[in-house]
Amino acid sequence: FFFKQKTAYEIYQCDWSSGRVLFRSVRGRVPRAALLCVVLLVAACARVRTEGNAIAVTGPLPDLSATLVGGGTLDTSGFEGRVVVVNFWATWCGPCRREQPILESVFEDTRGGGPVFVGVNYRDDDAAAAAYLEEFGGGYASVADPAGTLAFRFGVPYLPATYVAGPDGQLRFRVVGEIDRATLEDLIARAAA
Repeated sequence: FFFKQKTAYEIYQCDWSSGRVLFRSVRGRVPRAALLCVVLLVAACARVRTEGNAIAVTGPLPDLSATLVGGGTLDTSGFEGRVVVVNFWATWCGPCRREQPILESVFEDTRGGGPVFVGVNYRDDDAAAAAYLEEFGGGYASVADPAGTLAFRFGVPYLPATYVAGPDGQLRFRVVGEIDRATLEDLIARAAA
């Protein structure tokens, strides 16, 4: 009976970047099973958020061993016992360009015993990445991720994405989309506690 019953329906669209559900009314008749699928989709869009676009995440900080933009290898030995901020970016990403001065500023303000910052250049041209870092100061290390392997390990859905890990090496927060200074400073402080 449940699957054969027909009922009026509304169409729900989910904006995955913001987690909002958009409504658009459409008249028609569909089986209740289809309506159930729509309800489940709407429920999936209702993510729990800590504040703004930051969400709590768990698990160990994935290995960041990779080649630095410009050559060399990232030395992760100094990460132990410190908060680690990992930002995924690309030269072709507009929001990445807007947030980069904020990341550089917080990095400069917390230098010397503060959090470790690591940039991850996602699937980008080496020369363009080097020019990007020169344009924005490039105060902290950035590694190249030409195949997207690091992004896969972290579960990056799209750019920019910023992860904050605590001094114990466990991931604490993820921000997908452009991050603001207040949110970044708050997440660093909360991860350090």
